[in-house]
Amino acid sequence: MTGRLRFDGWILGAGTTSGTRVVVGHWPRSPLGPLSDVMVQRPDEHRVLLAPSAAAAEFIAATYAFDEVRVLDVGVHRPDERTWTVSAGPLRLTVRTGRRPPLGWLLRAVPAPLARTPAWVGLLDRPARLVTGLRTTGSAGNGRTEWYGVQDLHAVTAADGSWDGEPLGGLAPVRPPVSFGFGSVPPRPSVVRVTTTVRVPSDDQGP
Repeated sequence: MTGRLRFDGWILGAGTTSGTRVVVGHWPRSPLGPLSDVMVQRPDEHRVLLAPSAAAAEFIAATYAFDEVRVLDVGVHRPDERTWTVSAGPLRLTVRTGRRPPLGWLLRAVPAPLARTPAWVGLLDRPARLVTGLRTTGSAGNGRTEWYGVQDLHAVTAADGSWDGEPLGGLAPVRPPVSFGFGSVPPRPSVVRVTTTVRVPSDDQGP
């Protein structure tokens, strides 16, 4: 796949008191069809990708950096508006979200068609770095470029999970920041509504 590819959905980022940090991508609309993936950074900084198919694993691993890639079933469900449940190999995670903070209301005020466009996202990169320390656009792996068009945000208020049956502990800030690529997630655990656009060079040999 080459050109500009759009993944439309949600990103959930949360830390735990055990030191494990989890980033969940839930994409009802993507070039690879509906999918969910999980990026996990363990307390020893070991980075694991949990992907639902070989094609998804190949694309994501060519865009971000991991120490280990596993292909397995990834299930993300929302039994109600404020609950997310994640089941992916060794990971079990349930989180609860709260109200939309002021930043969420500000993001919601921008019309979604504008918020998704790379030109608009590029304009926001410098203010985002100054205000949050995060980037909205930048270079990814294999000569790829990404734009994160964030359209909404809710804080995560509680989390409960395990890795290989061992409890991950309670909710904690995402610190140290995850290091899968140039982009991260806010230190405060949150769920963002986002459209991620990835530009893949024509000579890229990805899927």
